[in-house]
This record gives sequence, C-alpha cells and structure tokens, in this order.
Amino acid sequence: MKKLFDKNEVTFAVLLIVVYVVGSSVMQGISESVGIEYIAEMLFHIVMSVVLLVFIEKNDMMKYLGLCGSDVSAAKMWFYIPLFAVAAFPIIFGAKAQYSTAVLVCRTVSMLFVGFLEEVIFRGFLFKGICRRNIKRAVVITAITFGIGHIVNMLNGDNIFDNILQVIYAVCVGFTLVFIFYRTGSLLSCIAFHSLNNCLTGFISMKNLIGAVGNEQTASIILVAVRILIMSVYMVYVIKKIPKREQ
Repeated sequence: MKKLFDKNEVTFAVLLIVVYVVGSSVMQGISESVGIEYIAEMLFHIVMSVVLLVFIEKNDMMKYLGLCGSDVSAAKMWFYIPLFAVAAFPIIFGAKAQYSTAVLVCRTVSMLFVGFLEEVIFRGFLFKGICRRNIKRAVVITAITFGIGHIVNMLNGDNIFDNILQVIYAVCVGFTLVFIFYRTGSLLSCIAFHSLNNCLTGFISMKNLIGAVGNEQTASIILVAVRILIMSVYMVYVIKKIPKREQ
C-alpha cells in the first residue's frame, strides 16, 4: 500500500474508492442473502476503517490527513452549529425508526464508519493528492466525485428521483466539507457531521412536512433545498472568514 501511495497518491485514492464502492455493493448483496440488512456492510466498513487507520498511523499521516485538532477555534467556526443543524433539523418534520432494532444497530454502526471512510478517502487522500498540483481543481474534483459517487445507491435499489436529490445534496456537502478541511486542517468535524447525517437518515419520516405540502416528492425537494441553502451560506462564511492555510 505504501509503495502505491508514494508512487501516485491520486491513484491510491481512486483504488480506495473502487474498493469501498464495490465492497459495499457486494456486502449489500450478502446482507440480503443472510436476511439482516446492513450486517455485512457493517463488518466490511469496520474492517476497512481499521486497516486504513493502521496504515495511516503506521506511516505517520494523522496530521497530514486532518485526523487531528483544528487550527481554527470552534467559536470562529460558529461552533460548527450550521453543520449539525443541517444534519439534525429534518427530524422536526417527523421522526420514526425506519428499521427493526437489529437492522437499526447494524445500519448505525455502519454509517458511523462510512463517515470516517468517505472523509478520509475523498477529503483526505484524494484532495491532498490532487492539490499538490492545483488546489482549485482539487476542490472541484473531490466535491463532484463525492456527489457522483452516490449514484451507486441507485444501482443498489434507490429510486431515480431520490438518488438525483441525494447526488445534488452530496455535491453541496462535498464543497462545504472540503473547504472546512482546507481552511482548518482538521477532518474531525467533517467526520462527525458526515456520520451524524448518515445515521439520522434512518429516523427521518417527514410526515409533518408531507402533510403540509401534499406529497413526498415536494417535501423532499423542500428539505434538500433548505439544507443546501444552509450549507451554502456556511461555506461562503468559511471561505470569507477563515484564512487559507499552507498545504
């Protein structure tokens, strides 16, 4: 792994993305065969996270990849309130566990590790590898790649409408999180937001919003639009108020 990383960090990141995406898809099929959703994905995400973390620590990359404290005070970052508001506020429109207890536990654990994996791979390895040559290109490519990567969910059974909204939202999230990492030097808040955002989707029902607007598609559009608005405003704040760092 280290030889490939030293030779070409971008290729190394792309390989990690392929392993992660293909592995997750294969594990989903195994979970369906077993009859317990998310159980195989959970085990795969745990193992991949542990292997990656051991590799990172062994090669002294913790600070390089932002697995460290931020250079910017939490107060200056609004205590990251907008991030966690985006993750949590859909619950006010209706909350209900969407899975059985066993599946919910497997899904929650899986999503916690997904937050770590996707941040380290996309905002860590891929961004760092590309920004050696061009920071602007690194920001755009990592954000768009992160969003487009969610198309795989459609191949795994999500309907097209929901998947399109998910991709649009993920691109916005990708831009915001990469700027947070770029300006603060830390991925920890990004990992925390990402994990929380993923976990809480298992409890969002939107029943109150659907009742107010009349149908689920309109409710989904409103929800995504509000989340993107909050994210966009916060991203502009980060860009304008938090100084650039040496990469």
